[in-house]
Amino acid sequence: MEMTESVPAATVPAVSHPDASESAPPDPATGSPAGIGGGAAVAAARQATERIRDPDRLRDTDLANEIEFMTARARSVGSGRANTMLAELDLRVRSYSVLSLACSGQNPSQRELAGFLSLDPSQIVALVDHLEDLGAVTREQDPRDRRSKVIVATLAGRVLFRQAAAVIQQAEDRSLQALNPAEREQLRSLLRRIAFEPSP
Repeated sequence: MEMTESVPAATVPAVSHPDASESAPPDPATGSPAGIGGGAAVAAARQATERIRDPDRLRDTDLANEIEFMTARARSVGSGRANTMLAELDLRVRSYSVLSLACSGQNPSQRELAGFLSLDPSQIVALVDHLEDLGAVTREQDPRDRRSKVIVATLAGRVLFRQAAAVIQQAEDRSLQALNPAEREQLRSLLRRIAFEPSP
């Protein structure tokens, strides 16, 4: 709704008194006589407020140049996009990650999944439960430890993984569209060094 619609009709000078505005006190915000140009002043104020509330103006802050913040933001934006695109397969980034590792041929245990994905074991249980409900994975006894279970992909799970991997590639392409192929590989190499190099 236009802000001028909220101006009461009584504020419009009567036709029989064309000079009434000359005696009206000036509007503190605009310097114009009250009732004159009010709609334009309100619209300008609204635009100024919208500019103030624009989150992009925070790009010039110190935080926006901190590596920890930038990587966290990039992950948040990328994961949000991927989750939206994976929804049609009834997957999310975390469940896709478990499915991908289940299809890796490594037969990971739930404990290994929790450690590698930096998730709580209870979260892994819930993710595996969901994938089992989809018929994508099964829990099998770990031949290395009878007390443990390994997660193995089913045939249907491998089909689902191929579909999901294509979706993830599309999401990655959108996230990295500002980078050329060489820059993407450089980024991948740097992130791998940060993510997997042993702590000193």
